[in-house]
Amino acid sequence: MRRFTREELANCDGQNGAPCHLAFEGKVYDLSRSFLWQRGRHQARHLAGVDYTGGLNEAPHGADLLERFPVVGVLVTEADTMI
Repeated sequence: MRRFTREELANCDGQNGAPCHLAFEGKVYDLSRSFLWQRGRHQARHLAGVDYTGGLNEAPHGADLLERFPVVGVLVTEADTMI
């Protein structure tokens, strides 16, 4: 499983051919094939390349919706990369 730092995740913003990824509770999901996340934006206000662990509660759907998308890695802290 690939390990993503926050910086690497930010590069997966769905722009200029980059994949469209987001993180939630330590998992990194690939939403590149979702028409709702075209060009790295959802509902014109949510951006790809971000950790939504603290912000998904604002969505009208639950986290279970993410189970439809492949997990492509885990989000790690800078301290984890030193190991």
